[in-house]
Amino acid sequence: MRLYARTPGRLSRQVLADLIAAALILAAVKLALTVRDAVLRLAEPGRRAESAGDGLADSLGDASDVASKVPLVGDQLKKPLRSAADAGTGMADAGRSLQDTVEQVATLTAVALIAIPVVFVLLLWLPARLRWIRRSAVTRRLAAEPGGADLLALRVLTGPQRDLAALPAPPDGLAAAWRRGDDQVIADLAAIGLRQAGLHR
Repeated sequence: MRLYARTPGRLSRQVLADLIAAALILAAVKLALTVRDAVLRLAEPGRRAESAGDGLADSLGDASDVASKVPLVGDQLKKPLRSAADAGTGMADAGRSLQDTVEQVATLTAVALIAIPVVFVLLLWLPARLRWIRRSAVTRRLAAEPGGADLLALRVLTGPQRDLAALPAPPDGLAAAWRRGDDQVIADLAAIGLRQAGLHR
């Protein structure tokens, strides 16, 4: 299986198209990662809330333990401090939840920013490359078969006529020369067919 043409013009176009496709995909990935990093910075308030909530819960939990040892009123002092510690834990949980949400949004945004351009590039670039690979394989197989040169010559005669102007035309015309089996005309036409497919210089 041949991936690239042998004719310089078509080879240059194929390499250029491949480089552009790769550059666009790379740019999409880089942009997506940059946007993801920017979105993840929005989680900073959540990290602060988590840290503050955990610190508050620990401090108030320690205070409630100390307050519970006060004679006569220890249990009464412990309850509000324990409630405040629970509120601190709730604030820390809210901070963690915010961070999780921001991470999910950042990941989904990055996936979308990568997937949409990559699918678009692949839809524009890949079918043309696969068509050429398939067509070149068929043309090479046809050229290698007995009578394949005749079929390539016929393909050239029935296709666009722009490449036929350079051929020296017999007095009765190229089509008549092909019909009577003129070996030189058939070889010249088959060579044009291979060159049109990008298989020979």
